[in-house]
Amino acid sequence: MAKITQEDVKRLADVSQIAMTDDEIEKYTADMQSIVKFAAKLQELNTDDVEPTIHIVEGSNILRKDEPKRSLTQEEALKNAPEAKDGYFKVPSILE
Repeated sequence: MAKITQEDVKRLADVSQIAMTDDEIEKYTADMQSIVKFAAKLQELNTDDVEPTIHIVEGSNILRKDEPKRSLTQEEALKNAPEAKDGYFKVPSILE
């Protein structure tokens, strides 16, 4: 099992650009070490007879039926546009 050290937490905070006090580093070192211990404990479980699952909730294609519907015309879509040109929204240029 990997051991999480205060140096590991300091390095992680540094690359994440997070400022931490010494007390926070000590607390997060202990928290992360307990997470690693728990993950190691899970590795001890025998899962040989367990079917792999993608999702724990069963169901397939629970979305609504895709049905064609009338959509906006180009004129309706541009009706409230502050400015339009040649059938398109006109926006300020962002490139020079």
